[in-house]
Amino acid sequence: MAQTPRRPRTLNDARTEAEAAFKKTTTKVPEAPPKPTAIPGVKELVSLRIDQDVLERFQEDGPGWQDRINAALRKAAGLS
Repeated sequence: MAQTPRRPRTLNDARTEAEAAFKKTTTKVPEAPPKPTAIPGVKELVSLRIDQDVLERFQEDGPGWQDRINAALRKAAGLS
């Protein structure tokens, strides 16, 4: 069987191959930023939209309603 002759390599082919090899070995994969560790007992101020009736239910028992919402969220998230 006769094989088709290979086309001769050109300077551009060699340069392209060399640049691709160089880029592959010198390109750094970006690392994900380190995940901040949660400090126990530290609260963070956030804005949260919840239904009016849910808010009223937690506020019925007076002061401490934010702590009660936090406890309900912790329970729902399986953290306590």
